[in-house]
Amino acid sequence: MGIGVEVEEWAGEIWHKFITRRADPGFPEAQVDLEDMQRSLAVLFRALGGASGVAVEASSARKMVLRRSLVQQIAGSSLQLAVAWADAENLRLPASLAVYPDQELNRDLYRWLALLAATSDKMCHWGRDNQRWTQNLLQQYPAMRPRYQRLLQAHLALRPNPNTLKNNEAALERALRQALLEPGSVVDFPVTERAPFPLPLWLYPAERLGDPQKSDLESEDDEGDVIGAAQGEGRDVRKQAKRVADNSGKEGLLLFRLENLFSWSEHIDVDRCGDDNEDLDAARVADDLDEIALSRKRKRKGGGLKLHLDLPPADVDDIPLGEGIKLPEWDFRKNALQADFVNVQMMQPRDQEAAPLPLRLSQLARRIRRQFENLRSEPRWLHQQAQGDELDLQACLDFHVERQCGQVAERGLFMEKRQQQRDLSCLLLADLSMSTDAHINDERRVIDVVADSMLLFGEALSAVGDDFALYGFSSLRRHQVRMQEIKRFDQRYADGVRGTIQGLKPGYYTRMGAAIRQATALLKDRPHKRRVLLLVTDGKPNDLDLYEGRYGVEDTRQAVLEAQKMGVIPFCITIDKEAADYLPYMFGANGYTVIREPEHLPTRLPQLYRQLTQ
Repeated sequence: MGIGVEVEEWAGEIWHKFITRRADPGFPEAQVDLEDMQRSLAVLFRALGGASGVAVEASSARKMVLRRSLVQQIAGSSLQLAVAWADAENLRLPASLAVYPDQELNRDLYRWLALLAATSDKMCHWGRDNQRWTQNLLQQYPAMRPRYQRLLQAHLALRPNPNTLKNNEAALERALRQALLEPGSVVDFPVTERAPFPLPLWLYPAERLGDPQKSDLESEDDEGDVIGAAQGEGRDVRKQAKRVADNSGKEGLLLFRLENLFSWSEHIDVDRCGDDNEDLDAARVADDLDEIALSRKRKRKGGGLKLHLDLPPADVDDIPLGEGIKLPEWDFRKNALQADFVNVQMMQPRDQEAAPLPLRLSQLARRIRRQFENLRSEPRWLHQQAQGDELDLQACLDFHVERQCGQVAERGLFMEKRQQQRDLSCLLLADLSMSTDAHINDERRVIDVVADSMLLFGEALSAVGDDFALYGFSSLRRHQVRMQEIKRFDQRYADGVRGTIQGLKPGYYTRMGAAIRQATALLKDRPHKRRVLLLVTDGKPNDLDLYEGRYGVEDTRQAVLEAQKMGVIPFCITIDKEAADYLPYMFGANGYTVIREPEHLPTRLPQLYRQLTQ
């Protein structure tokens, strides 16, 4: 019996691969991945006027009511399609292109879409707007015409023959062909029940990745509401989640007519915490679903299906400290702050025990402590003093030049070596988003490197005696920006703090602007002349709702400007190799540094702090 089942599964897998390959309308052998061209496309997009805060990212597949061939119907494919689209905050392109049998044509198609998006504006009509954008692009850049013609002729050869289609569909196909050949010549498009054959040379209507203005902070997480919208980042497309009442199927009798069950993929109960059965096909089924329903049942059991969901497991959640703090958020489209828009919840890590410094860091920690202890007792030269031990040559030179110009400022001309008290506060804010769960090598993750950095940073600042605090943050939409309290300003750096740092775990998303505003509020009341905010991160701002792309970049930039106005010095330290594309806009040309080798972050962080505060 077991051998028969194995043979049946083996034959089914072979059939599935065969029919899927036959149903694929693309050319897999000529496939080009967005990841390989992402950086060059971003440069091309901005070169033609695209907004600097908009990043080039992968689009998720959307449902398309297309006419499918018999083979595609048997395979159950071509129900969803990844298309290109753009709006004020996003430029989304398919994660891969295999439209043409030639790789170079697929690369040119990526470039064409980036150029078209750079010259596009708000879409009101799919057909007329794409014609207008194409026409404007070809008129402004005549050198693009030969490339466009190559893409067009190769695409027309792949489109269906209008003579083989029904009346309305044939009329629409002829109109689209005319619009492609002579952009701007078609005004009216026939209406059909099905969408036309995919048109990769045009941009499609933008998806709404989330709507923060939809409802109030208190009412959006009621039972049955959609907790978050899907977000595509790279190839990792997150699933939409929805809370439903627990229904184990043990009560009542379900009666249905079999002919009304259109598809097994329309509904499936995925009990994340309660299902202890192993279903080898569950991952493939879940991958086909657009929305996954979660039971509110909280009993922990073993499970074998791991899904990327936008809901936190409540049984391992951190401990909230008091009520949430309402903070504003910057909407660049309105050019205004939205008051009380974000809810920041201070959190305390759950079940963290005191622990000493790990032995692998002991030797390095001793060396760093010796270096920083010297800063505490080391006398410093004070310049432009009225009297002192030596002449201040720079002050003398300035005095001479100013006297030649007829304007002499009063200043001392001596230097004096004097013991000086360090008068500064520092708050280290660490990005603990889910991206920190990524591995940097076979043994260590980003979160491990961040934890080591915080440990050595704490050793250094406790040695020099500076006033400092340690916080981490992640977010789950605007309702829950989680600030983890690792060490307060009034708390001693001891084994309790060290244990908390070693127990840090990756969180959710990166609502950077709200975290910076809360950190600024904690810093601004410190009684010191200099107040430094250090942000350690591995990527750009993002969240499940509109907080991604340009929206998140603009809000973070505004939060940095607000911090500077309050006398706080923000500085960003990142391990993202592409950070030079967006960090100068958010933090300024001298407000950030990029650590090219993430494993060097623990040693570089104290050094950077020493340079910033000397």
